[in-house]
Parts: sequence; structure tokens; C-alpha cells
Amino acid sequence: MRSVAIGIFPGVQALDVAGPVDVFAETNNFVPSKDAYKITLVSSEAGAVRASNGTRLFADLSCEDARERYDTALVAGGPGLPVEAPDASLLGWLIHVAAKCERYGSICTGSFALGHAGLLDERHVTTHWQNAPQLAQQFPRAKVELDRIYIRDERLVTSAGVTAGIDVALALVAEDHGPQVSLAVAKRLVVFAQRRGGQSQFSPYLSAPVDETSPVSRVQAYVMEHVGAPLSVGKLAEVASMSERNFARTFVGLAGMTPHEFVERARVDAARNALESSDKPLKAVAYDCGFGTADRMRLVFTRRLGVSPNSYRTSFRKIS
Repeated sequence: MRSVAIGIFPGVQALDVAGPVDVFAETNNFVPSKDAYKITLVSSEAGAVRASNGTRLFADLSCEDARERYDTALVAGGPGLPVEAPDASLLGWLIHVAAKCERYGSICTGSFALGHAGLLDERHVTTHWQNAPQLAQQFPRAKVELDRIYIRDERLVTSAGVTAGIDVALALVAEDHGPQVSLAVAKRLVVFAQRRGGQSQFSPYLSAPVDETSPVSRVQAYVMEHVGAPLSVGKLAEVASMSERNFARTFVGLAGMTPHEFVERARVDAARNALESSDKPLKAVAYDCGFGTADRMRLVFTRRLGVSPNSYRTSFRKIS
């Protein structure tokens, strides 16, 4: 059997655990028993563990007893992880199993536990978009990418927020048993089958300043409403009624990115929506979303999402 261990702790996000567990458990209905998953929940102490939503999960083994070699070892996330490091025994367990297992990783903010265990150094990783800047600051040797559902870097796999745990579990099932089994499981669970790691996890709107009356917020709204128009720094500074130099400095300070970065994200987001919801030719989508040409849009998509616009449409086209 294929062994899967998931590290949990008091305050864990229940869905970070239940989502992947259900994917692996449901897979067992589609594969021979010799290839089925044996799932073990591990915590500092065996027994009941209260999740952040108040429900109680049950840890099969303590970290001290869960010393075997697992095929896959994951650690779930929780709202408290970005604030406080997990128990030392859980960190020690992660270090131990990561050295022995075929693949290891995290779900959502479980990435912080991996960071405290020293397992993110020099690795391309992701986490929930809201916590990604803190992850990058707290663990500067990690190569944090905000715009991915999940990332596989050799044996390490990290995923974005909450339901992305389902996506990464489906991806691991596809590795183990092939895409048809993964698709069958996704259909059984009535979930999207399956979002690739390259799909963006957030809209540019999520990076808007808190003060909606600020010039930067006004510029962001203008960009979203005129995404296909020429959007030079000079034009955006004019919208903000500021000098170019002052505008660029203020925008970075409030939005956490350059005006060019925001415009490009907005155009990618608009193109994603168009590709998901329409049959427009790629060149028309590229023109409408401000890229100018399909080739330019393809370069930006490949750099930002890891997939071409055509592949993105094939994967995420909405069926009416």
C-alpha cells in the first residue's frame, strides 16, 4: 500500500486535512487494494486534536511513534501558524520524515511549519496569497511565488489556501495512478478536475489599498475598467493627479508592487476570465486585454502561470 502521513496540531484548519484525506480515501475505490493509500494522522500526541473551527480530529500516532518511512508526508495549515511556530516535536517529525519519504510538503499555511523546520531553503514554494509576503520575509532563503495553486520542486510540494489541498492531492494521485483515476476521483467528489499548479489563486483586486479613497485605489479601479487601453506610468500618474516620480513611489508603498506589475496582473486576470468564459480567438483576447498580440500574451502567461493561453483555456474552460 502507499502510505500517507498528515501532520496536524491544535488549531489546524479542518479542511486542510479533510480535503486531501477524502481524495486519497476515495482513490482507494478505484485502485487495487495493493495500490491503495493507508492514511495516518500524526500529532505531537496521539488522540483528539481540536481544529480551528471547533471540531475534533483524531491523531492516529504521536510524532514520537510515527517514525516509519512514508511515501508521502504532508503538514496541514492553520490560522495560527504564521504567528506562532508549531510544537518542537512536530518540527522534529517533519525533518525526520522529509529525509526519508518519497515526497513531502504542506497545505496552505503548513508551509510555515516547513519553514521553521528548515525545509524551504532554496526551494520554489507557495502558500495562501494573504500569507505569502510574510512567508518570504520570515524565511528569506525560500523562493516564494504568490501566483500558484501549488508548486512541485523535486520532492517538495507546497500548495495555496485551503481547497488547494484538494488540487495537490489530485495531482499526487495522478502521479501515482494516472490522470484517469484522478479524474474519476474528482468527479466522484464533484470538484474541479483539476486546477493545474499554474492557475492564479487571486485577482488583482485583492492587492488594493485599504483606503478606497486614495489615489492608488483610484488608479487601480481605472486600470481594471480600461485594461485594454494603453496604460503607461505617465497616464496612470495623470489619473492620480500626481507627478510620475511621486506616483510610482506612492504606488509601490501602498500596493506593494510597481504600477507595471499591477497592470500586467490585471491584464492576465482579464485574459483568464475571457479564456474561461468565451470562445474568442487568442488574438482577440490579447487585443481586448491590452497585450497587443497573441505572442506577447503567450510570453506573459508562460512566465506568470507556467502555461500557455491555449493550455489554460483547455484546462479551465467553463462549460455552460
